[in-house]
Order: sequence, then structure tokens, then C-alpha cells
Amino acid sequence: MPSVKNIVLVHGAWGDASHWRHVIPPLHAKGYKLAAVQNPLTSLADDIERTTKLAAAQDGPTLLVGHSYGGAVITGAGHASNVVGLVYIAAFAPEEGDSLGSIFARREPPSGAGSIRPDKEGFLWLAQDTFRQSFGQDLSEPEALVMAVTQKPIAARCFEDKSGPAAWHTKPSWYQVSSRDNMIPPETEQWMAERIKARKTITLDASHASLASHPLEIVTLIDEAAKSF
Repeated sequence: MPSVKNIVLVHGAWGDASHWRHVIPPLHAKGYKLAAVQNPLTSLADDIERTTKLAAAQDGPTLLVGHSYGGAVITGAGHASNVVGLVYIAAFAPEEGDSLGSIFARREPPSGAGSIRPDKEGFLWLAQDTFRQSFGQDLSEPEALVMAVTQKPIAARCFEDKSGPAAWHTKPSWYQVSSRDNMIPPETEQWMAERIKARKTITLDASHASLASHPLEIVTLIDEAAKSF
């Protein structure tokens, strides 16, 4: 058994902890103790606080796994004393002072950005009719439909909030790049993986929703990270 048995899964924007539903059973079968945070998506600070508390509540060494915006969250929450490593799944890995917006500004906007719809309350949604092609074109139509209908909006300010000190400077990291990502440019993901000096980077022929379309490969990466300690 790996020495790290606790894994906290952190969802991204336009989703919740159920986005990990294909990853949870195989990790559970391997003997891991799992927790999947339900973040409010109201500000980066709020989400980091919620994730930090859940990570700190785990008994013993803990691995944080973040998808998409969840990568920005684990970059801050990874400072919890019992967190030993970080796994980024098609995720943002900001440096101190970065915002999601400043990372996006490095390249032309990805095609999925055209599906973002702001509401009058200051939250952002993805248009349901283009959700699949933007977020998960390699998902089945029923699965993409469920994700689209049950999506959780994210506060627009989350794209402007600046990251604090980055935990990946002091905690070992792993990264998964999605080569057909329409929400974060694959080139940006590769650049972030290189910047954080990930111990291992894998590239999957996957959409942004790689955690749902390629769960076994994601499980293998997480398992390898946990067994490295």
C-alpha cells in the first residue's frame, strides 16, 4: 500500500464534486481514503479556505488533486501542513500574482470561451447548447447533457483574483495535459507543467473533461503520485 492514503479531489468551474464520479470508485478500490470538496466558486479565497479545511481534516499525509480552476485552488490550499503533493488535471497552476485572466491573456482565447455567459448576479455560465463541444467533446451526449444541466456557475471575480504564494514551489507536483482542450489551450497547460517542474507530465488525447473521458489514465497518474512518497 502507498504511504499516502488520503486524496482530496477538487473540482473546477461549471461543475461540482460529482465530476470525479468515474475516478472515485477505482481509487477507492485501491484502498485510498477519498474526500471531494464542494467549493462555493464565489472567490478564489473562499475556495482555497474550503479546500484547506477539508485537507487539514484528513488524518495523515494527503494528496490534493485539482481539475481546471481547481488547480488554482490547490496551488493555495497546498500549503496545509499535511499536504505532501499536488496533481493538476488539465488545470491552472498559477504563480504568485497570476490570475486566471492573466494566464489566458498569454494566448488567443480558446474556442470554449465563446460559450461563457455572464448573468446579472456576477456569475458565469456555459451555454447549454454548446457545453459539450466546449467542455467535453469526447463525452457521450447523455453525460455532457447532465453536466450542462447541472453545472455550477463561477463568480466572474474568480478570473480576476490573484494567486498568493504557490504551493508547487515546495510540494512535488504532477500534471496532465489535454491535447484537445477547448477551455484551456493545451500549449498553456504544457507551459504550466514545465513552469512548475512537474515530476511527471502525461498528455492525453482528451477534452477539458479528461477526468470523465479518461478516468483510468487519471487514476493511474494519481496512484503513481501517491506511491512516490
